[in-house]
This record gives sequence, structure tokens and C-alpha cells, in this order.
Amino acid sequence: MKIFCIGIGPGQEKYLTPQARQAIENSDVVVGYKFYLSHVASLTNGKECISTGMKKEDERARAAFIRAEKGKTVAVISSGDAGVYGMASLLWEMKQKTGSAVEIEVVPGISAMFAAAAKLGAPLGHDFCSISLSDLLTPWQKIEKRIKAAASADFVTAIYNPVSKGRFWQLMRLKALFLAERSPDTPVGIARQVGRKEESISVVLLKDLRAEMADMFTVLIIGNSQTIQHKQHLITPRGYALTKETAGQTDKIGRQIMNQSFQTILKETDFTGQPLDQVWVALHCIHTTADSKMGELVELTNGVVPMLHQQFHAETPPVIVTDVSMVTRGIRSSMVQKLGLEIKCYLDDERVKTIANEKGITRTQAGIRLAVQEHPNAVFAFGNAPTALMELVALIRQGKATPTGVIAAPVGFVKVEESKWQLKYGCPNVPAVFVNGRRGGSNVAATIINAILSWNEAKNMHPGEGI
Repeated sequence: MKIFCIGIGPGQEKYLTPQARQAIENSDVVVGYKFYLSHVASLTNGKECISTGMKKEDERARAAFIRAEKGKTVAVISSGDAGVYGMASLLWEMKQKTGSAVEIEVVPGISAMFAAAAKLGAPLGHDFCSISLSDLLTPWQKIEKRIKAAASADFVTAIYNPVSKGRFWQLMRLKALFLAERSPDTPVGIARQVGRKEESISVVLLKDLRAEMADMFTVLIIGNSQTIQHKQHLITPRGYALTKETAGQTDKIGRQIMNQSFQTILKETDFTGQPLDQVWVALHCIHTTADSKMGELVELTNGVVPMLHQQFHAETPPVIVTDVSMVTRGIRSSMVQKLGLEIKCYLDDERVKTIANEKGITRTQAGIRLAVQEHPNAVFAFGNAPTALMELVALIRQGKATPTGVIAAPVGFVKVEESKWQLKYGCPNVPAVFVNGRRGGSNVAATIINAILSWNEAKNMHPGEGI
């Protein structure tokens, strides 16, 4: 009187574990969806096979109990792992409700999301979750809550049952919910028919995901804010590189001081209701200036922090252009070296002096003109000169500059606020970090870049406890 509940993996017999193979061989009866039975046909010769079509899970479970209660050993098979959207929970529910004396042994299998992840590289390197978009047994309202939670918590998310003939809109609704929390350039792995002859693997950006790219035989894996695309593979860092980076004793002491400072700031500052990226940047600005008011002045637009973090960690990161050299000196050199970042300040360039003299403009303005000619898509960081920021705004509006992002933190009394307003209201689609009002400075612009570079560390932060 025994039922083996067996996960047979995603397809080919090579994904069948030795334990699963032995359990099928030891069974008198094999029960399963007819498509899945075809994958273990070589193991079922001479056995009674009970197959049904889709949506007949309850019927298969009852048939298994009937045979087992007659003294048969029964194998109930599921694709992937039987405990992941499989038959295991239904069999145990039925045993609990009926009080059956039949023994159940769940035999684990390779889940579809793990097989898909292996084909895609290493997308599940950090915290992840899975969500099924099938609303046959779960109300869509509850599924939507789970989607919002996964997106806002920055989980790598595996999506099962993304599209069927009758469900054509749910995946696009999920896309909209994720875009409210994630960068449109978040990579998404699409794994179809993994382990079968029809297998196909591809990677697209979240903004380009379409319903026709998936079906019921597809598993999607949506990366988190740290996930990197490398050709047709996804990599979600676990954080080991950061551990190596901070291995030196001096750096360890520095990080300890920063962590203790963050703990103090979190205890003394009310960040209630603020998103994590806002808090993370504000923490760095307050830590750098010892001015708690900075938390009220920081403003982020267009998902700038996760987007720039991903760009900086990409295979070809954007150039960082600063208005003055003091900004370049404040950016963490270890991260610059590790990521291969190029940071340029044109202020002392001989060509800049010539342009400034000929045009009758400031050297910082001339530096931005030259920078835009050479790197129109750079990340521009301003910590001193409002005229340089205004120059960039003019070039953006002329269609000559298309910055990947802007750090708008010039400091002073003349045209400082106006320069920030020009960017905010004149170029609303540019991803930017603003330090509103007259405050800012080279140290603030640099620390904002550092906050973005270390955005992946923010997940370890717990308000009231530090990081």
C-alpha cells in the first residue's frame, strides 16, 4: 500500500534521477498525464498505465489511491519536481482528508525552473521566488498581489504557465507591474521545452517581452536589479566579488565605520514610506555631509538607481563625465577598477580652454560641450557648476546629448536651483538624481555615484538596525 509521487524532471530521461528511476521500476502501476508518461515509456513495459488529459489531476489521484489500497505499489508522476505545482500536495491533501493508510513517498525531481536556470547560466544566484500565472485554482487578484510583492522585493522571479490559449493578457499585466518597480532593461530569460527536442533558450529585455514569446511549455526567469546579461546568459551575483573587494583590513575598518554610521542615521531619521533606492541614496548623502536635511532633498526619477547600477555592471559600462575633478576623486577606486569604469573630467583639457576663450563661456561649460561631442551617452555627474548642468540641458534639448543618467548636485547661490529645475522640467525623461535646493557639492555627487555602484548591498539593510 504505497504511492511514490515522482518528479521526472523537465523532459529527457537524462534528467531522471536514479531514485526516481528505481521508484518507477519498483511500481506495479504508473499514473500520469499522458504527455508525461511518454517521457518514461521505456520504464513502463509490463506495468499498468493510467493516463488522463489536462485538468484531470483529481481523477489521477483517486485512481492512485484505489490501486494502492488494493495492495499495489503506484507511481504517480509529475514533470519537474512533484512538489512544485505538481501532484504531491494533492495526494497528501487526499490522504489527510480521507484518513487513508496508504504510505506516500515523494521522490524529488529537477524542477523546470532549475533546468531553465542551468541553460540560462546563473540567474538564481541570489534570493528568488516562483509564480504561476494560471488562475484556474488561484484568483487573479491574489496572483497580482504576489507579482507586486516579488517585483518590489527585487526577487529574481521564475514564471510558470505564462500564456495559454485562454490566457493571453496575464503576462502583459505582469510586465506592467514589474516595470513599475524594475528597470525596463532588466534581462528576462525565456526557456521553452527544456530537455526536449523542441528546446529553445533566449534572453530579452523586460521592455521587449511579448506574450507571443511564451506558452504553457515555457518558463520565464526575470532578473533582479543586479542580474547581468552576458550574451544569451544571465548572471545574478551572489556577492562574492564584494567580499573579495573588502578583504583588506583597512577597507574592513572603513566599511565598519560606514555601517555604524548608517545604523545611527536610520535610528535618527524617519524614512517611513520611502522606497529603498531613495533611502539608500539619502543615507550616503547624510553620511557624507552629516546633514540629516539631505534626506529630504534627494529626489530620484525614472528608476535611475537600479538602471544605472545595471549599466555600470554591464560588459560595456557607460563613461562617467564629471564637471570638476573633485568628483572623480571621491568615487570608490576599487569599484572603478573592478568594473573597468572610465571617468573623465575635461576641465583641464587644453581644448576646453580654447573653446572657453573663443565662445566667452566658462571652462566647465566648454568641458561639457566637448564631453558631449565625444560621449553623448555618458553618465554626467555635477557637484559644483550649475552653468555646466545648464549647458548639458541645452544640448539635450538640441538633440546633441542623450545621457544615460545625470547626477544633479551642483552647489552654491547663483543659478543652482534654476539649473536643477531646467533638467527636471525641461528633460523629464532623463533618469536623474537631484539634490534639490542650493545644497550639493563634489563630495555629494561622488557619494551618489558610490551609492549607485553599491546598490546591490541595499538588500541587506533593515531600517532601525543598519546594514
